[in-house]
Amino acid sequence: MTSLPRAKFLILLFVLLPLAASPTLADTGDAGRVLGGKEASHPDWFKESFLDIAEDLSEAADGDKHVILFLEMNGCPYCFKMIEENFQGSDYSEWLQERFDVIALNVRGDREVALDADTTLTEKALAEQLDVRFTPTVVFLNGAGDPVARVSGYRNVQDFKRVLDYVDAKAYEGQTLAAYLDAQKTAADAPAYSFRSHPKIREAVDVGDLSAIDGPLLLLFEDAACVACDALHDGHLTAAEVTDALGPFTVVRVDAHSDAELTGTDGQPTTGRKLADALGVEYRPTLVLLDGPAGEKAEIARIESMLYRYHFVGLLEYAGLGKYKDFPDSPFDYINDKTAKLTAAGKDVSIADE
Repeated sequence: MTSLPRAKFLILLFVLLPLAASPTLADTGDAGRVLGGKEASHPDWFKESFLDIAEDLSEAADGDKHVILFLEMNGCPYCFKMIEENFQGSDYSEWLQERFDVIALNVRGDREVALDADTTLTEKALAEQLDVRFTPTVVFLNGAGDPVARVSGYRNVQDFKRVLDYVDAKAYEGQTLAAYLDAQKTAADAPAYSFRSHPKIREAVDVGDLSAIDGPLLLLFEDAACVACDALHDGHLTAAEVTDALGPFTVVRVDAHSDAELTGTDGQPTTGRKLADALGVEYRPTLVLLDGPAGEKAEIARIESMLYRYHFVGLLEYAGLGKYKDFPDSPFDYINDKTAKLTAAGKDVSIADE
């Protein structure tokens, strides 16, 4: 991406409903419906912008603020949750308003966004250039337009605030986001989570050699200070459809804080901590989905944020059933195809659990 003129910082928040519209068979009255879409109203303090990013950055710098480009799509339940819980309902909403200028954009929109004097893109072209696959995605840029952090998907209020603090304090000048987040996990957080058992989960230290595993492999990264890990185990991992989708996988839990030695998927010695760092795992729980023969694993997709059940299962199927071979560009191409077939058969599809 072309660097922007120097100012303060820029945050790009992409919010995209990763599902196709209802099939045209809906006109016959025989098709199922896509349910669960939610509309959110923007806070009245979101900025009215002419979409000249250099100008927005300059104005933000004058007020010692950062800029957020908020790219959304009508009906996206993750957009709704982010706006309602983080931007409007959190105990730091007033602070966020004081520290950031938020500009709403449409990820499939055709309005032109001027990045600098030489680079102008439509809203949807900008999203494509940044390779946005999960929603919401938050890409933080410094004053020169260089990415300094990226968050893929919804984060709970506490976890998102830590990322905001990281950028607001310019901590990225001295450490990675992963290192910063680990440092912020205080002693009080440490007892927040005890590793949970599950019939499919094996421990990395017990497996020892990850390179010996053939076929689909799911690496579940957790740690003892994980805020959202209990929700994963109490929610998705109790569901029958998730158990079915996990069937093709060897599921291995990796303690992202562990220094116990093990062998990575590439056959090289490593530890849980080193493996998390090598894969760029910043959030827990993160599920890294891989496939391939023993010793030749390739990452197919990852889940590093809250997903509703339908999308969660779809991501597992994409890697575990080899659907990525038919839909190599995006797991949501597979999910869209699955949705179209279900609704065409007269079945309703719910994309949200709430």
